[in-house]
Amino acid sequence: MNVLIVESDVALADLWRRHLERSGMVVRVATTQEEATQQITEDEPGIIILDLVLGDGSALAVSDYASYRCPLAQIIFVTNTSFFSDGSIFAHAQNACAFVQSQTPPEDLTAMVEHYCQRRPQSA
Repeated sequence: MNVLIVESDVALADLWRRHLERSGMVVRVATTQEEATQQITEDEPGIIILDLVLGDGSALAVSDYASYRCPLAQIIFVTNTSFFSDGSIFAHAQNACAFVQSQTPPEDLTAMVEHYCQRRPQSA
């Protein structure tokens, strides 16, 4: 399964990447909206781990682009803020499958990715 991590904090993205790769995932990392859209175009990830607050760009724009470009891709949103803490992210992003804090242990995030990979519908 191809996984795209979109995270401005390079150290955090690297931590997540290492855990996912140990589970056999193929992982790419983008730190900006522009890098993310390019990765989505090139690799068509099945799962995207997307920080809700990017240092450069808009997470919702990345989500919208992913919805258009690879409609079967699911997004696990992560954040270290209280934005969308009411769960409304699911009303704003049709491809959202989870919403967790950035401090979620990487092994838990890996388990979530594995879970959503198993539930992912197969393309026709």
